[in-house]
Amino acid sequence: MQFSLDKSIEILERTPATLSVMLTGLGNDWIMNNEGVDTFSPYDVLGHLIHGGKTDWRPRVTMIREHGLSKTFVPYDRFAQYEESKGKSMNDLLESFSALRKENMIWLKNLQLTQDDLAREGMHPVLGKVSMQQLLATWVVHDLTHIAQISRVMAKQYKEEIGPWVEFFRVLNF
Repeated sequence: MQFSLDKSIEILERTPATLSVMLTGLGNDWIMNNEGVDTFSPYDVLGHLIHGGKTDWRPRVTMIREHGLSKTFVPYDRFAQYEESKGKSMNDLLESFSALRKENMIWLKNLQLTQDDLAREGMHPVLGKVSMQQLLATWVVHDLTHIAQISRVMAKQYKEEIGPWVEFFRVLNF
């Protein structure tokens, strides 16, 4: 599928509701377990999405619009949520993410980006030149990847319990 800002917004706007349906009211066995060292639990993923909503996507779009290639993006701290989420409940995170995403979608729509804007480039600290279109497409894939990650981590909580059926579920063997 070719990139479309409208189609991208369709996904970005739905992520908070998707995660709310998946995670609201679940016990810690579902939301706090992960896949091992340096991996995220569903709780961690939500904190990561909030941190990215504050410090990654919007600031990078702004940087491309204002500075193009003359300024390099600030490196993203993939683990900042560990500190930022401390003491917060899953419900707190879900509410915060929903409000932040709503605000960011209003902001993104109000930019009224043109094809020329989407072709503008910025400088990623590791990848080098990236276009606004690539950044926005990555935001969508980032959301979808983390939704899949949450599903995978939760499914793995029953990996042993399903016995021989494990061979039929690829999600359990990643």
